[in-house]
Amino acid sequence: MDLSSLEIFRAVAAEQSVTRAARALQRAQSNVTTRVRQLEGDLGVALFDRNPRRMTLTEEGQRLLGYAEQLLALAEEARQAVRGDVPAGLLRVGSMESTAAVRLPAPLQRYHAAWPAVAVQLRTGTTMALVDDVLASRLDCALVAHPGTAPAREADMDELAPDLEGTFLFSESLVLALPAGHARPRRPADLQVRQLAAFAVGCTYRACAEAWLRQGDADGKPMRPLPVVEMPSYHAMLASVCAGDTAAIVPRSLLERHADAANLQTVPVRNVHTYLVRRAGYTTPALDALLRELRRA
Repeated sequence: MDLSSLEIFRAVAAEQSVTRAARALQRAQSNVTTRVRQLEGDLGVALFDRNPRRMTLTEEGQRLLGYAEQLLALAEEARQAVRGDVPAGLLRVGSMESTAAVRLPAPLQRYHAAWPAVAVQLRTGTTMALVDDVLASRLDCALVAHPGTAPAREADMDELAPDLEGTFLFSESLVLALPAGHARPRRPADLQVRQLAAFAVGCTYRACAEAWLRQGDADGKPMRPLPVVEMPSYHAMLASVCAGDTAAIVPRSLLERHADAANLQTVPVRNVHTYLVRRAGYTTPALDALLRELRRA
């Protein structure tokens, strides 16, 4: 069970295909097949259920994947540690969709210019999905939204998950985007839309919108819950808002960059703090350099 075999195993698990894994790793397909079978023979278990369309992890394979992620992450951390203080190697960064679109392009461009030896892999997702990936060593760090309402410097990372360290970066102003012709609502009960567009459960912004909607009317009477339609992107959400029967929860910074934003009605919801989170105690020169760049931005 060497690191190379674990890297091949992880690639096959991610791609669910030897052919695609071989292409991603730039290896011969026969080599990937042989290494997976050798690993299965060494462990004495089948790691994949094989069928003509895809390879899926067995229960044993799923358990091994968690260890493989941790071992490979630790190996990369060790490589960077012995190279000194010069950022290099692989840095796996997670980000919320809006943050990646609005906040990251400029600092990542400067980061690459300063440290070209670092290969940055960027992945987007909901806050809780990104936190899970950080804790499972599938990501080295992630930019996520804290669900709490405490001042930024007083936020407790345990509200996201134990064993996390977080550095405050900036705050986002969340607004509810409504169709252009919608009368300005004074309270959630005034909404005249059929549904709320949002990302999947685990999105902090969605949770903020649902909490705001539960406020009800002036007498405290809860409004009828709005059905949530889950969408894969803000482009889809805002297109649905423009169609006339949908509300969407979005950061104002992203809405300001949307071509049709001026035609939409908006209602302030709340401010949400964004943090760069990592596993407690985890640090590398590449991560430290990224944090400096993000704080500068």
